[in-house]
Amino acid sequence: MKILLAVLGLLALIILIIGGSYIGSRNEMVRKNEAIKQAWAQVDVVLQRRADLIPNLVATVKGYAAQEVKVFGDVANARAALLSARTPADKIAANGQLDGALGRLLAIVENYPNLKSNQNFLALQDELAGTENRIAVERRRYNEAIQDYNTFIGLFPNFIFAKWAGFQRNNDYFAASESARQVPKVDFSAPKP
Repeated sequence: MKILLAVLGLLALIILIIGGSYIGSRNEMVRKNEAIKQAWAQVDVVLQRRADLIPNLVATVKGYAAQEVKVFGDVANARAALLSARTPADKIAANGQLDGALGRLLAIVENYPNLKSNQNFLALQDELAGTENRIAVERRRYNEAIQDYNTFIGLFPNFIFAKWAGFQRNNDYFAASESARQVPKVDFSAPKP
């Protein structure tokens, strides 16, 4: 009888240890998942700020460069895609499209010296630059939150508990777009007459 009680006590202890570990791991997974959501909310806020600045920037540039219709359309389409995206993955893709369109818009500015000295344009460009810095910081924080979560649910025994509780790996990282990976061409040779 004592042996049976000892075995039952040992089994109860093992069940308590595993149950306690499961509950602790699950609670930590919930915390880390919420940290990802909070970090994404911050990314979303700064992406919205940039999207709100774009119409003013485009309107200012349009006054000087009316013939650049395609670029203005690309910016408008990319902005609309960002504003209509619902999931983090869709917003990340739309953000890459917007990055490229904004890059083309700002490249136009080089052709219009009067625009580069316009006070409204300079103020908008400064706000946009500040917003881009905020976006970079929030993207980094978001990626760190995802990495922390993915690492936690990948460790033993957490990966077992994650599977039981329905937690899955999150791969919605922000990464540089293909256009950002292109090396710019710089030509210092004198123009040919």
